Amino acid sequence: MLHKFRKPGYAVAAAFTIAILATVDTSFAQSALSREVTLPDLPTQTIPTSTLLEPGLLDLGQVASVDAHVMALVSLQAKQVEAAKSPEGARLVAADLVAANYTDWNSSQISCLDQLWNNESHWNFKAHNYRSGAHGIPQALPAVKMEAVALDWRTNPVTQIRWGLKYIKARYGTPCAALRKQHRSHGY
Repeated sequence: MLHKFRKPGYAVAAAFTIAILATVDTSFAQSALSREVTLPDLPTQTIPTSTLLEPGLLDLGQVASVDAHVMALVSLQAKQVEAAKSPEGARLVAADLVAANYTDWNSSQISCLDQLWNNESHWNFKAHNYRSGAHGIPQALPAVKMEAVALDWRTNPVTQIRWGLKYIKARYGTPCAALRKQHRSHGY
C-alpha cells in the first residue's frame, strides 16, 4: 500500500492538499453570532447568542428591561403564524391584513382573494409547483421574491400572505382584477 504514495503524482497531490488545509482561514468562526427580532414600528433588537441557554430559552439577566408591549407583539405574531398554517386560519389572517392595510378593498375583494388563492394553492403555505418553482399560498414565481417581505418565506404563511397582498395591489390593484387575469390565462 505504501508504494502508491511513493509515486510523484500522489506525493504532489498529498502535499497540495496539506498546503490547502493549512491555509484555510477559520477566523470567521471566532466571531460572536447574534439573533435579531424586528417588530413593526419598533427598532431592531439584537440579542447575543451568548444569552441563549438552550434552544428556545433566553437569559434575561443581561437585559436591563423587557417592554411588555414588545413581548405582547412577539406573542401575537407567533400566534398569527401558527393560526395561518391551516387554510381556515390563513383566510382569517388575510382578511385581518386586508382590513388593516387595504381599506379600499371591500368584502367582494376578500371573496375574490379567497377564490384566487384557493385556485393557486388551496391556502396551503407548503404548496410547491415542482415544474415552475412557484411556492406558497400566493404561488410566487420565482418564490425567492417573497424575501422582499421577510427571509422566512418558506415556512411562514403570514410572510407569504403579506407578499401576495402587496403583489396583487402593485400589479392588479385588487384581488378581483387578479382573479379575472387568472381566469383568462390560468395564472396571475
